[in-house]
Amino acid sequence: MRNIAFILAGGTGSRVGGEMPKQFLPLADGRSVLEHSVDAFEQCHHIHEIVIVTHPDWIEQSQAIISRNDWKKVKHLINGGSERWESSWNAISLYLKEDKKDPDTFYWFHDAARPFVSQNILNHVGEALKSHLAVTVAVPVTDTLYKVESLKLKVESIPSRTDYMRAQTPQAFHYLVIGPAYMRAIQKGHIEATDDVGILMKYNPDVEVYVVEGEEANKKITYKEDLGER
Repeated sequence: MRNIAFILAGGTGSRVGGEMPKQFLPLADGRSVLEHSVDAFEQCHHIHEIVIVTHPDWIEQSQAIISRNDWKKVKHLINGGSERWESSWNAISLYLKEDKKDPDTFYWFHDAARPFVSQNILNHVGEALKSHLAVTVAVPVTDTLYKVESLKLKVESIPSRTDYMRAQTPQAFHYLVIGPAYMRAIQKGHIEATDDVGILMKYNPDVEVYVVEGEEANKKITYKEDLGER
């Protein structure tokens, strides 16, 4: 079994503020968001290789980060796209031909902006992949949800929280289910999915997605205040 982690660091993170994308900003210990995310996968015994996907304008910055860390599993640094799905596809494309020779390969997609992912979560995903073709991470919804009329912000209904979970990453898939899903999506054009599970469910809907329960600490860095939590 071969597990390849794609660390998606191509966003600009405009809500954090400043001139530098959030994945390059320091956390409380002085190390960048990206370094923490890569470290988590470097330490995970399930992971064999790591690919960092970043914005073309920040390749040099990313290479400097790689150079100052003693990461053994980082094998590639590649350009991301203008949309998240393009970054994922660029990473998939790097391996598709090669993995036809290695049929027991899984791709893990992780937002670099989630630097607090734990070994507990990663281990549960790795174990789940032994019996599932697609695995995602999510946490239960604890707040009351409103379905609203978006333009008027009028409450239309209150759905049951038990029917919903909040998505996190990593999301992991056998390459033979996520690769074809992306190929179909690209052929169709006008891709609207916001994550890799969305691509799979829309373009390879017969594949069941198993959910590993995540942790509140595995939050996405979104605002400047999030940077000082560790």
